[in-house]
Amino acid sequence: MTIAVGDIVAFSRARTQLSELVQAVENGAEKIITKNGEPVVAMINAKQLDHYHQLERAHIHLLLLGEAEKGWADIEAGRTTNAREGLVALRVKRQLKPAMGDA
Repeated sequence: MTIAVGDIVAFSRARTQLSELVQAVENGAEKIITKNGEPVVAMINAKQLDHYHQLERAHIHLLLLGEAEKGWADIEAGRTTNAREGLVALRVKRQLKPAMGDA
C-alpha cells in the first residue's frame, strides 16, 4: 500500500482528530504522523502490525537457514578448524587491529 499525501498528518491535527484517524485506520488506511515536518509515528491496523511482525520473524528464520546452509557447505568442503585454535586466531586478529581513531 502506498502512502498518499492525505495520509500524512501533522501532530497538532492528530491530537484534535484522533477518533477520525483511528476510524480511518480501522477501515484500512495507514497514517503517518509528523512533528515539525518530520515523520515520527505510523498508525496502522493492529492486525496488520501483527502480520508485519510475523513477516519479520519469518525473514529472520530464512536468514538463519541461509547461514546454516553456508556452514554445512563449509563442512562438506572441508573448510573447518579446531574450535580452540579458531578462538585463539580470532583473539590475535582482534588484538592486531588498530583502535578506532588510530592512524
